Amino acid sequence: MSDTEPTAAVSKNKAHRKEKPWDTDDIDQIDPFQPADLKGGAFTEESSFATLFPKYREKYLREVWSAVTRALDTHGIACTLDLVHGSMSVRTTRKTYDPYIIIKARDLIKLLARGVAITQSVKILEDGISCDIIKIGNLVRNKERFVKRRQRIIGPEGSTLKAIELLTQCYILVQGNTVSVMGPLKSLKEVRRIILDCMKNIHPIYRIKELMIRRELAKDPKLATESWDRFLPQFRKRHLRTAEKTAKKNEIVQQKDEARKAAGLDPQGSKPAKKVYTPFPPAQLPRKVDLQLESGEYFLHSDEKQARESERKRQKQAETTAKRREERAEAFVAPSETVEPTVEEKRHKKRKVLEQEMDAEEPVGIENAKKKKKKPVKDESRDA
Repeated sequence: MSDTEPTAAVSKNKAHRKEKPWDTDDIDQIDPFQPADLKGGAFTEESSFATLFPKYREKYLREVWSAVTRALDTHGIACTLDLVHGSMSVRTTRKTYDPYIIIKARDLIKLLARGVAITQSVKILEDGISCDIIKIGNLVRNKERFVKRRQRIIGPEGSTLKAIELLTQCYILVQGNTVSVMGPLKSLKEVRRIILDCMKNIHPIYRIKELMIRRELAKDPKLATESWDRFLPQFRKRHLRTAEKTAKKNEIVQQKDEARKAAGLDPQGSKPAKKVYTPFPPAQLPRKVDLQLESGEYFLHSDEKQARESERKRQKQAETTAKRREERAEAFVAPSETVEPTVEEKRHKKRKVLEQEMDAEEPVGIENAKKKKKKPVKDESRDA
């Protein structure tokens, strides 16, 4: 009987997943391409790319174009700046030996067109540095909402953008409707995820926290083969349904009304009494012709109608004139003045108040006086 080893339980999602022998830790390591590596000689076909740039970048590009030409010339790439059509183009030459450098040159002119400085954009020619231009202009329809969410990527005084750059080792530039990113390939994926989530109303701070925790966990070699899900924060959406929002709002209003009733005030925003429902529609309003028939005006001649209409207009004008005259006359009415009492009036008022107080205390004083007995007065003449 052969010994059979127990097979480990495989997840249902990974049952048909094959091993990838090429997926090792050094997969991102890129060896530099030297001229000796080009075995077939010079390129038989010319490859070229062109891109447009905005008008405001023309002055800067003219100033730094000599530096761009020198940077591309070392790799055997020719470049052209067309100020008439507002475009930049790059192409391979007989001196080009790296097949992929034309793609790097294309990314260079794209970054220059999107506002990246020449000192930073030249780094794209290095091995291990890639770029990604993320379009965010069509992700949010409302202009004000788009500006707020784009500002959320930058953060107060650029703090959020700086934190993302430090954690991902990338260069990020928010310009207009695009975000230009330069850095390692893995970090570009993280930055794209953060920016797209931010435009979907998910704050970047959640991703920043997750990246900080992953950075600390990567330092521990014991956790290299374990799942990190138990350490990562689980953020849940707290969007309420319409019924839950209505119930919560009604509860808050009820609490406020109870508090106002306890304080002896009328409930805030008390709704008027509902009208009694009747299945019958309201009575139809009479037409203008019906009103003329009822008053007899319909059967008058045109001259009489015109005379009556002019009389009605004169009465209305007279009422309006009288009303405006009263409004103008209100400005000339003297306001009521409060005259301060004189010294004599103040003394008289004070004296009157004292007399009233004495009259109120007088009955009690009489009763006390009756209870007291008069002391006998000694006669000094008798003692003598």
